[in-house]
Amino acid sequence: MASQKILDMKKNVVSEIVDKINNSETVIVFQYQGLTVSDLSELRKSLRPVDAEVKVYKNTLLKRALDEVNVDLTDFLEGPNAILFGKNLLEPIKVISEFAKKNNKLDIRVGIISGSRADLDVIKDYASIPSREGLLTMLAGGMIQYVRDLAIGLNLYAEQLEK
Repeated sequence: MASQKILDMKKNVVSEIVDKINNSETVIVFQYQGLTVSDLSELRKSLRPVDAEVKVYKNTLLKRALDEVNVDLTDFLEGPNAILFGKNLLEPIKVISEFAKKNNKLDIRVGIISGSRADLDVIKDYASIPSREGLLTMLAGGMIQYVRDLAIGLNLYAEQLEK
């Protein structure tokens, strides 16, 4: 039988996981088997600027935490899993997706996006969305078309008045 001290430590870990899930906009479960320590360090470094982190917990403790937040991911909790917690919605997904493209040993399995379960297809859809800066550039490019057309029209009108 486990001692009370060990049980309290496990309860603290479960409550830590629950807090991280509740405070994260993006949670992604992925398998990291086959990645080297330097690969994981590189992933962690690339996630820091987007306010995200990677943690490794025992699957049993993760399952208990997921039961507390009413999310069922038991199908994906086999083998060595790591969990990405991100405070932003898109940036962590983009970073881990790019990293998974470079390292075929990283296998994204499932996620929790904005509190609901997201399968791999949904995660890939989010990863394909352009960044905020890219979207703003597209918006500005679309708006400048009308300004350019107006400037051409006004210029033609001014030339017509000069004749």
